[in-house]
Amino acid sequence: MEFDIFFSISQTPDTSGFVPSESEMFSNFLNQAEHADKLGFGIGWIAQAHLSTEIQKRNTNPVVPHYPGEVGLCTDFFQIAQKVLSRTERMEVGSAVMSILASGGPIAQAERVGSFLSLHGLDSDETRRLHIGFSAGRFEFMARPYGIVPRDPVEEAAWPALRGRVFAEASEIFLRLLRGDVVSSDMIGKTILTRANFRSDEDWTRVQEEAVSHHSLSGLPESIEIPNRYDFEEIKIIPQDWNRDLLNLVLGSHDPVLQKEVNHWIPVQVFNLSITPPRIIEETHERMRESYHVDGGPWERSMMPRTVMIFINEEDSLSSEERSSEAKIEAKSALSTYWSALEGTIDPSKVDRAVDNAVIGNAEEVAQQIIERFDSNDRLMCWFDFFNHDSERVMRNMTAFMTKVVPRINGGT
Repeated sequence: MEFDIFFSISQTPDTSGFVPSESEMFSNFLNQAEHADKLGFGIGWIAQAHLSTEIQKRNTNPVVPHYPGEVGLCTDFFQIAQKVLSRTERMEVGSAVMSILASGGPIAQAERVGSFLSLHGLDSDETRRLHIGFSAGRFEFMARPYGIVPRDPVEEAAWPALRGRVFAEASEIFLRLLRGDVVSSDMIGKTILTRANFRSDEDWTRVQEEAVSHHSLSGLPESIEIPNRYDFEEIKIIPQDWNRDLLNLVLGSHDPVLQKEVNHWIPVQVFNLSITPPRIIEETHERMRESYHVDGGPWERSMMPRTVMIFINEEDSLSSEERSSEAKIEAKSALSTYWSALEGTIDPSKVDRAVDNAVIGNAEEVAQQIIERFDSNDRLMCWFDFFNHDSERVMRNMTAFMTKVVPRINGGT
């Protein structure tokens, strides 16, 4: 089993109510990244967010109206990635996940990737890859200022389904530019909505009726073509002569259709969460074995990193039983704080389900839980800083995991 690490850089109150300053958050993160490198984690995945979560509470329809503080401070993955690579020796770096709808859209993001890798690959001996996890973005409000909003009543009615197809259009542009293509909007696949795009007949009928009204149609259409979101003549990104072997792409979407579509252009792997039902996990692996772009080689389970929250307690002052008990208390407290922040109320059933999907306990218990729940060929993206701003404790947990848990999992004692 392979082990990566996830850094949230989330400036929210911990279980005691403490909130570090921005400089403290970044300093803690870089210290943890250096420590992760020494411990042997494979990839350091960095959460990305945009715009203030606090200020979005004033919006007409806030996405997370009760979330205190800032959900994440990494707004420019490339600058942070360079900082991490300069301070580490073995660990690779990934975005988890970068919005290609925000920050100028797919064209600007593709140029940033190419520019970064042009500099990163100047040393011909460089082998550390940049892993670009990309998605529509963590929260919709982060893309709205960039024009990702409904443009007419038909789009307004279709928006829950249409937003996913806007991301599909952006993904094709992003991937084809990274491949080195010359593209124009005329070359990009059209967005055509049908009943299959919607969850219910009622949702689809509402969109059909808006189309009849807005376009003065004589009857309900069987399909509705949506004009391109991105309209441009032929372009090609620069720099263009960079080592594409140093780039690995990972899609942050559960949409099975999109997982296939993106692999038409270039090899694109998939993110998945630890809370995803096992059936969906296995269906995704089966689909990717058939759909993964041939240039990426055979599909492997490690190509779908899975997030898992790690609540381990191996503090020297405690007995094995006390460590187990304290870990459970720490997990329950952190998860309760999370759900309260996310929704404004603590739902005990959701906390219990989240506890079930984390790994919790002393080293022996955590190892056993991972062995029981995951395939031996999986890649886990371990999350240690979940609502925990005690950086020294976070690093002790990282050390305990890599020195006491991983050997138990991978054949040691």
